[in-house]
Amino acid sequence: MKTSTQNPDQFVIIMAGGRGERFWPLSREKTPKQLLTLLGKRSFLQQAVDRVLPLVPLRNIFIITNQAQAAAVRKQLPKLPKDNVVAEPIGRDTCAAVALGAALVGARSASGVMAVLPADHVIPEEKKFQQVLADAFAVATRDKVIVTIGIKPTEPATGYGYIRTGAKLPPPAGGVPYATTFFKAEQFVEKPNLATAESYLASGQYRWNAGMFVWSYGTVTEGLKEHQPEMYAASQRWVKVASQPAKLARLLAKEYPGITKISIDFALMEPAKNVVCADGAFTWDDLGAWPALARHLQPDAAGNCGVGEIIHVDAARNIVFDARKKNRTPITLVGLADTIVVQTDDAVLIATKNEAQKIKDLVKKLGADKRLKKLI
Repeated sequence: MKTSTQNPDQFVIIMAGGRGERFWPLSREKTPKQLLTLLGKRSFLQQAVDRVLPLVPLRNIFIITNQAQAAAVRKQLPKLPKDNVVAEPIGRDTCAAVALGAALVGARSASGVMAVLPADHVIPEEKKFQQVLADAFAVATRDKVIVTIGIKPTEPATGYGYIRTGAKLPPPAGGVPYATTFFKAEQFVEKPNLATAESYLASGQYRWNAGMFVWSYGTVTEGLKEHQPEMYAASQRWVKVASQPAKLARLLAKEYPGITKISIDFALMEPAKNVVCADGAFTWDDLGAWPALARHLQPDAAGNCGVGEIIHVDAARNIVFDARKKNRTPITLVGLADTIVVQTDDAVLIATKNEAQKIKDLVKKLGADKRLKKLI
């Protein structure tokens, strides 16, 4: 793979402020999903940083998180400059985080090119991902385009947004063709029903929207100026103090609560006309909730999978996760099917797999009870 290894003008912004509520009781406000080690020996956040290091110097990696998680993020990434971990005073969705990330990059390099990546994705094929990212950096450096990495669908998933792709982009004039195929992005589509998702899969024209973007500082700034002038103005104020962490923190504390809460998809990606889609031809998963974990664990003959000592009779297709570090005891199941069982030191979750999305509602209920709020 030919890449511009650790290009000093390339940056990565990793979004790591989510609470991962659907992975409760393992995921908590101060130790959310991205900080957990569920697969392998490194947390999802640590893996996200490891994946981009062949392309981007450590000093050019920024983590945008929140106040509750900042200390844990710094502890997990001890070699990252501590000022590269920036805490949002309050969550204002992804457009505000992108505007903040642009300010951090702009303060370092007006010609910088930045990738915006989630902290909690599973990407086993790292070399293939790095090739796509390297090519996306090259395209975003050469042209004033917004690059989104779209994943080839492997099933008619209804939990993802989709990107409808158009014509293939020609190779660079007089240059070596990219290893990655790029398309014009024609349309962003919200989560479809099953029949629609099946038609998308059959057409071959659609990619999953994985929330991974690459653009130059100049391009994203122009996009915000045209489509989100409030965000543009805020980013221009932040870039002036972005190299002074204390001043930036004070300004964010003052301004962030008043910023419009909107996702980058609605704010910029959908109205923009200069979006191209990189064909993300690598294995990818967004672990949105406990049932997704089953895709990465070895099941027994009855389809049960998990972590810990599991003993069962006539139980099938269950997910069992014992997160206790000490005094583990066997978890036993009789006649149970399609169920999630999670055991931690201070809580137990039992839920049907088809109701896993409602774990967020459970967390909200716990948070409303003074006695139980400590569990979130």
